[in-house]
Amino acid sequence: MPVMKNWCRLPCPYHFSLLNLMSSILTYLLACLLYGSIGWYFWHTKWKNPIKPTDGNNITTNRENYVIFIPLILHTYVLYQSIFSGAGLSFGIGNAISSIVWLTAIIYCCSGFFYRLDIMQTMIAPVAAVAVLLPLVFPSPHPLTNTEFPAFKAHILIAMMAYSLLTIASLHALLMAIVEKRLHHPAMSSLLINLPSLLAMEQLLFRIIWAGFILLTLTLISGVVFSEEVFGQPVRFTHKTLFGFISWGIFASLLIGRQLYGWRGRIAIRWTLIGFTILLLAYIGSKFVLEVILQR
Repeated sequence: MPVMKNWCRLPCPYHFSLLNLMSSILTYLLACLLYGSIGWYFWHTKWKNPIKPTDGNNITTNRENYVIFIPLILHTYVLYQSIFSGAGLSFGIGNAISSIVWLTAIIYCCSGFFYRLDIMQTMIAPVAAVAVLLPLVFPSPHPLTNTEFPAFKAHILIAMMAYSLLTIASLHALLMAIVEKRLHHPAMSSLLINLPSLLAMEQLLFRIIWAGFILLTLTLISGVVFSEEVFGQPVRFTHKTLFGFISWGIFASLLIGRQLYGWRGRIAIRWTLIGFTILLLAYIGSKFVLEVILQR
């Protein structure tokens, strides 16, 4: 009873702010729970199942694609609340990773209506379950400045699209490696055997890489333009910039090697994963060091 009396004596705005905070945390937890449940469902019904005869009916797959949009909608809501919580954009490491995973999940879910890539929902759902909570664990230390400039907003949007597409490319490369390794396995999962051929998956991989590479190129160019427009000086040559250009060079070399020398299979998978790892070091690594380790 004394607790209730003290609660009633609190100012009304405090009640609303506390209720909003509790509601926001519950939304985060609900999105995490739904992502985790979907990942658990796919793991137990598809990944671990033995081979089953298929009748070409995709109704179940389509229903599952629709179901995963429920946590995606909640994820969209909490991201919006977290990024646009103040005057400027709050884009710390938690929001950055959560945004990339969110966009990656959306692209894969939409692609699931055109390609049999159900296995990716098994892989992306648990990752999204963790990523949706990251803004709570690693809140943005301060909002970004100069967010009123259109060049900056365009730079952020293009960068997120580039990172998301290249994240998809890396996951797709991992999937190809798994399929190639278990191609002649006697207990191969029905989910793997119902995927397109390795040749078709390889063609899709390079389409994704091409799209991500173009957006990564625009990201690097827009970063230089933004620096000139806002600060009036050339972009600073930091480790983030260095790793960004190294990653760009690796993907450029992969695409050139594909065109000139017909690179494919394990070479394509290896170069894709190396380029993506360096890209992670360029953006996420620098944010982690600055915000988590150095507290800046």
